[in-house]
Amino acid sequence: MYGIVNKAIEDLVVANFGLEKWEVIRERSGIEVDFFISNEAYDDEITFKLAIAVAEEMNMPINEVLIAFGEWWIIKTTKEKYSDLMESGGLNLKEFLINLPMFHNRVTLIYPKLSPPEFKVTDITPTSLNLHYISKRIGFQEFVRGLIQGLSKMFDTNVIIELVQSRNDGSNHEIFKIIWI
Repeated sequence: MYGIVNKAIEDLVVANFGLEKWEVIRERSGIEVDFFISNEAYDDEITFKLAIAVAEEMNMPINEVLIAFGEWWIIKTTKEKYSDLMESGGLNLKEFLINLPMFHNRVTLIYPKLSPPEFKVTDITPTSLNLHYISKRIGFQEFVRGLIQGLSKMFDTNVIIELVQSRNDGSNHEIFKIIWI
């Protein structure tokens, strides 16, 4: 993961709970990085350790932490730092999700060392689609759910998100059915 991801976790904690709580969480995580450089690559384990430390310190299930972080990533981090890029993704939620595979290609131009997940869209109807999340990273499916929720807020669209296939159940990737209402 790039430092911008870990920095966003820090920003989420500081904005909601204060700098002192962030220091406690950073200490709890065992991470000895004082600050994250946005365009520097960091081991994925750092991100997991930070998420676990937030869950433990805030007495929250890790899934809720990952969902909250996914929403924050869309609503705050990408919307504020990459608004032009986000706006180029589509005029509404459906368009953005359909364009997501090409969107990640543009992101790799900004972050060349990025190993992004792959997204595929299938079963498109006027009110739903299936979003396939294919990644070498395990454990981030609820982060993706949070990203989808953040996008639905960005586009002011109410959604129902159903996890219809998961690696937790032996599949080789996750599939989210996204229904907008």
